[in-house]
Amino acid sequence: MNSSAPAPRLILCADDYAIAPGVSRGILSLIEQDRLTATNCLTVSRFWPEHAGWLKPHAAKADIGLHLALTLLTPLGSMPHTAPQGRLPDIKDLTIASWRGRLDLAEIEAELGRQIDAFEAGFGRPPAFLDGHQHVHQLPGVREIVVALWQHRLARHGTWLRLTDEPLPAILRRGVERTKSAIISLLGRGLGRQARRAGIPTNDSFSGVQDFSGRVPYARMFDRFLEEPRGRHLVMCHPGHVDDALREVDDVTDAREEELRFFGSDEFLAAVARHGLVLSRFN
Repeated sequence: MNSSAPAPRLILCADDYAIAPGVSRGILSLIEQDRLTATNCLTVSRFWPEHAGWLKPHAAKADIGLHLALTLLTPLGSMPHTAPQGRLPDIKDLTIASWRGRLDLAEIEAELGRQIDAFEAGFGRPPAFLDGHQHVHQLPGVREIVVALWQHRLARHGTWLRLTDEPLPAILRRGVERTKSAIISLLGRGLGRQARRAGIPTNDSFSGVQDFSGRVPYARMFDRFLEEPRGRHLVMCHPGHVDDALREVDDVTDAREEELRFFGSDEFLAAVARHGLVLSRFN
């Protein structure tokens, strides 16, 4: 690394705040330790109104964003076409509908607007950034709505947008979930083009896709996530304590405990220092 160049900045972003009490408490503990610099919030969760209050005292220590949700959970309002039984579809069905142009865009726009409303009602201000649960904010059709909502509601607040675009050679060299990472990156590329045209601020590079199988220790994967950073390098993560509320809505469980332990350790700090990164918020 050129010694005269500024060190790349690591935005460490924890996903799924408010999905369950154990996850929220785990994320809060890492924010208190200055280990996380961002977290996104699921305002569709029944826990959001209470957990928003837990998070407010820590607002000065991390970027607090909105995790837009269109899969698996319960929407905030009626979506008779998208969620006819009151439950949002799985990511496979939503993706197929997106690529076939069969999304009910009016329903989705109304629901994402409700989720922004719920964030502002619970947290008292607009989100610092937007992203999507299972990266739904990048799907064709959805991404146009996200850009329009940013332009109409969030541009003046400095809200930034999380992108998942990565160079394919970097994905192949890293060797972690290559196919999944490539698909997520391709979706991020489309949203990135629209974000640049609209003047939306975004992270410069991205990593953090893993398979949650436990076959590879998380510390080893995280070390690979820090390779080839550019500018504001965002790594997503999923730390948290496992509880019954989490098991009801999500199958990512034990991996969250492993990440929570790792980010609270000296090993994590050593990895950041070894790669010459600086933990940082977006601005």
